[in-house]
Amino acid sequence: MSKLRILSGNVLKIIAAISMLIDHIGYMFFPDLLILRLIGRIAFPIFALMIAEGAKYTKNKLRYFLTIFLLGVVCQVVYYFFDNHSLYMSILITFSISILLIYLLQFVKHILFNTNTKIYIKVLLPLIIIPFSITGVYFLNLYVQIDYGFWGILTPVFASIVDFRNIKVPKEIKVIDNYYLRLLFMSICLVMLTIFGEVFQWACLLAIPLLLLYSEQRGKLKLKYFFYIFYPLHLVILQGIQILIHMIS
Repeated sequence: MSKLRILSGNVLKIIAAISMLIDHIGYMFFPDLLILRLIGRIAFPIFALMIAEGAKYTKNKLRYFLTIFLLGVVCQVVYYFFDNHSLYMSILITFSISILLIYLLQFVKHILFNTNTKIYIKVLLPLIIIPFSITGVYFLNLYVQIDYGFWGILTPVFASIVDFRNIKVPKEIKVIDNYYLRLLFMSICLVMLTIFGEVFQWACLLAIPLLLLYSEQRGKLKLKYFFYIFYPLHLVILQGIQILIHMIS
């Protein structure tokens, strides 16, 4: 099965970027062409998994969070001025919250397995922190419009639940640290998105066959900054084209 996992993280991100571009072209210029929006649904699951991977392997957790968050703030400024003062939070804000929850999950795992903390604290800590955090995210979504909503925020987090890489755990726990199980957990959120999301959100499940081919390797080229630049840049270009079309017409 591992021989079939031939797609690096870079390849998956390029597929997701192209999918996202097609989605936004459809949204802005061809709203009646549903096929463009369906193709665009492939992007979210791929980027969600890559966010989970990035939060796991980053050497500087604060910088990783701030990069995604501040980029999201820049995009919000673009949205606000070019989309009728919209306060709808972009996918980068969604992923920023996801990253914080993943860091919190990593902290809980560290306390549980890699410290000599008293047993009652190890029991109470996850029972208090995790439900409180998830409840906070749920209520946040009731009052703030965030792209992909509650289940979108949890998608990268669910991909990290049984991820014990770089954490010393008993063999009984280590056995469930499996990529396919992580993907299964993430797929639960994708199914919930299809139930509670937009009608065409089911198409996000089409990304699963691609994710099954993920090699868990980044790829030879260092394309991290390309993807950071691509998101706001393509939005600015598409918004500029839209404004130009309106001026001409």
